[in-house]
Amino acid sequence: MKLHELSPVEGSKKDSKRIGRGHGSGWGKTAGKGHKGQKARSGGGVRPGFEGGQMPLQRRVPKRGFNNIFAKNVVAINLSTLNRKFEDGATVDTEALVNAGVLKNGFDAVKVLGNGKIDKKLTVKVSAFSESAKAAIEAAGGKAEVV
Repeated sequence: MKLHELSPVEGSKKDSKRIGRGHGSGWGKTAGKGHKGQKARSGGGVRPGFEGGQMPLQRRVPKRGFNNIFAKNVVAINLSTLNRKFEDGATVDTEALVNAGVLKNGFDAVKVLGNGKIDKKLTVKVSAFSESAKAAIEAAGGKAEVV
């Protein structure tokens, strides 16, 4: 087989629908728009969500709550996760957590919580620690540093 012998599979390529190109095309005259009316006009139609003058759904539904645009997205990690994912003597920071598959990007801060046991000597450098987590890391011979 040579390059000039290649062709797409039969039926995989379809000609585009050329609207308004004469009645022989099957899409002439009104070009699929019917007769008159708002949607038949050039530039005609209504915006998304318009319900013909009826109060639209996005205005009928009551607004609830408050979205704080200054809120920080803090991700919590337990000691058991650190114990499972990292080797003895490792340095754990946000980059190491992402590389190990513990976290995905899109967070502002990381906090270590004291759920689980840790028996490895880790140097943990994150945004915050719970008191029990800090005590457990230091009891195992590691360091808990706030970055």
